Amino acid sequence: MGFSGKQQAVVRSASLAAIVVAAAVAASLLVPSEALPVDEPGARLVWLLPWTVLPLLALMVSIARVANHRFITAEDIDGAGLTVGSQRVQILRAILQNTLEQTVLALGAYAIAAIVLPHGWLRILPAAALLFALGRLLFTLGYERGAEGRGLGFGLTAYPTFALLITLAIILLLRLLTGMAR
Repeated sequence: MGFSGKQQAVVRSASLAAIVVAAAVAASLLVPSEALPVDEPGARLVWLLPWTVLPLLALMVSIARVANHRFITAEDIDGAGLTVGSQRVQILRAILQNTLEQTVLALGAYAIAAIVLPHGWLRILPAAALLFALGRLLFTLGYERGAEGRGLGFGLTAYPTFALLITLAIILLLRLLTGMAR
């Protein structure tokens, strides 16, 4: 059984996203060691915090788009709890819901990574945040084209976070198995 045309398009988009993420990780290796924080938990978190503004801005924009639409659309002004909602507000809410989910996952992953990752690996956190912002933009712009239109943006948003979470799970498991606590 082969993939449908839409599935093939998603695979192409996902593959492109994986290549871009890999290139961004490779480019992050160019960040000089001097740019990294002191290898101390508080300094690591202070260094990370400015980068968290990018996912938070993406979430803010998504919230604002729903709110602004509701304000100017009589059919949607009363909110989801009181109306069925127009197709447009349903699309905006779907984008917002996905952005919220991605933001929560990313911010949790970034915070844990800032403490757990080996010091030199902290270089990838700005790349992850930049990819998140680009991914959300492309996801939003492509959403109404369906799965194919969302694929690249979703991949750029999700893959760095997923890779971080898997990496963190492995690091923490290895620490547990070797008796190393940090």
